Amino acid sequence: MIKRKQIIKIAIDSPAAAGAGTLAKAISKHYNLLQVDTGKIYRLIALYKIKYPKKFGINFLKKKIKKLKINDLNNKDLLYNNVGHVASIIAKKKEVRKLVYNFQKNLAYNPPKKYKGSCLDGRDITYNIIPDADFKFFITANIKTRALRRFKELRKFNKHITFNEVLKSIKNRDKNDYERKISPLKKTKDSLLISTTNLTKRACFLKIKKIIDRKLLINGNL
Repeated sequence: MIKRKQIIKIAIDSPAAAGAGTLAKAISKHYNLLQVDTGKIYRLIALYKIKYPKKFGINFLKKKIKKLKINDLNNKDLLYNNVGHVASIIAKKKEVRKLVYNFQKNLAYNPPKKYKGSCLDGRDITYNIIPDADFKFFITANIKTRALRRFKELRKFNKHITFNEVLKSIKNRDKNDYERKISPLKKTKDSLLISTTNLTKRACFLKIKKIIDRKLLINGNL
């Protein structure tokens, strides 16, 4: 795999709906980085499984991932609760993770030249996808805050969904993410823990920006 030199690499891990995706977008836009919400890759695969149950299989996935583009991850259908549930189950499968692993690594280490680097958020980014990242963060928030955020997001597409349904889904997602045997969600010792429970999006961005700017300035990259 080709690895671009002298690029900024940011790795973010977090449980569902902690705000990591929103934060990653803001960071990526500010520093001109390729932003990849890796969880959406698994959600897209889950959507394939739901839409094409008879065709779905490892060979089917190989063809799909080979043609996968970043813009494919903007599909609004990926936000649905049932897609997230199926994604958490699929993410446990070794053969699926192997396919996605190579795709993610290539994006992280070889982003298009128009970008100054990459910023990936997911569940195993800090220790599995970009273990040598320049910056590592573990973003979290209490479960009720996360469920409320996801509930407000989903209500735009489904007026009948209830908060308790979303809360239950988040709890199940956490269990699957933390307890799976292959690449579970965990905080590494070298990841900076940031809770977004009582922080606005802007405050969280500024907090992380200060950390990044300080290191870039010391290294002469700012």
